[in-house]
Amino acid sequence: MKLLHSLEPGLGEIRLGAITIGNFDGVHHGHARILSELRRQADRVHGPAVVFTFSPHPVQILRPQQTPPPLTWPERKSVLLAELGVDAMIAYPTDRKLLELSPQMFFQTIVHDELAARAVVEGPNFYFGKGRRGDINTLQQLCEGADVDLHVVEPLMAADGIVSSSRLRQLIQAGDVHRAQQLMTQPYRIRGTVVPGERRGATIGFPTANLDQVSTLCPPPGVYAGRAFVKQSTWDTAIHIGTNPTFQENELKIECHLLDFSESLYGQSLEIEFLQRLREVVRFNSASELQDQLHRDVDNTRKVCGDFTTLSKATHTRS
Repeated sequence: MKLLHSLEPGLGEIRLGAITIGNFDGVHHGHARILSELRRQADRVHGPAVVFTFSPHPVQILRPQQTPPPLTWPERKSVLLAELGVDAMIAYPTDRKLLELSPQMFFQTIVHDELAARAVVEGPNFYFGKGRRGDINTLQQLCEGADVDLHVVEPLMAADGIVSSSRLRQLIQAGDVHRAQQLMTQPYRIRGTVVPGERRGATIGFPTANLDQVSTLCPPPGVYAGRAFVKQSTWDTAIHIGTNPTFQENELKIECHLLDFSESLYGQSLEIEFLQRLREVVRFNSASELQDQLHRDVDNTRKVCGDFTTLSKATHTRS
């Protein structure tokens, strides 16, 4: 899987294939449906399967005050796309020059000249070019004029509507990471740098790694069961997001207790995956009362992670 940040000369390996254009934020099952068709078309034309995405999101340039935090960072997105059969992802450095291109010039410059695409795969609600003036009908006309095959993939429907990045964002903002996980190809994950904390957790037997510099959307305050990724190992993790009312601390923190883990992580980048919300953040009357609850949180985390592992293995065996 190639991750590119420009369209510099020497793109021979990713030309003459199938391309899809979009943000693919969160990489959910609706995206997977598009990428499955992309893989088929790439094989048909004997070329690479290429995803062209934007970094940063166009809204960050056009309306920065309205820009929501992303659901994935580029390197994570490239890993998720590779698992779905993508050969290359272009995280194009979005600027006003790109956003000023008309639909016709965008197609001519990116799709035809730079990537020499033989097939294009999109959803029916695709828009492109300056002011989003180009739609799927515009793209159909441009593809026909350039002798490029266009394949339109219908959206994936779930019980509560279309599977989309917007729906994922709503679920994560509500703390429903379990439902979000069901819509995604992999559980929701954030990444941050481990920084020193008050070390209060260590004094009561529950040391935590405190995350800072998280650039993606963070779930709301609460206690969550999840997993942490340290080098090549995975650790069941109880995650606390919020203030610490028991000790009158009002600063919102992301604190991760890696079960059965004892190494120092200060200064390291740490990825945390969310599987299920366990409870709200509450104030306890004493440190011992808090300890009792933390023991229950750890037990619940082990159960959630164990059930997830069992289910994942069963799903992998069936597939």
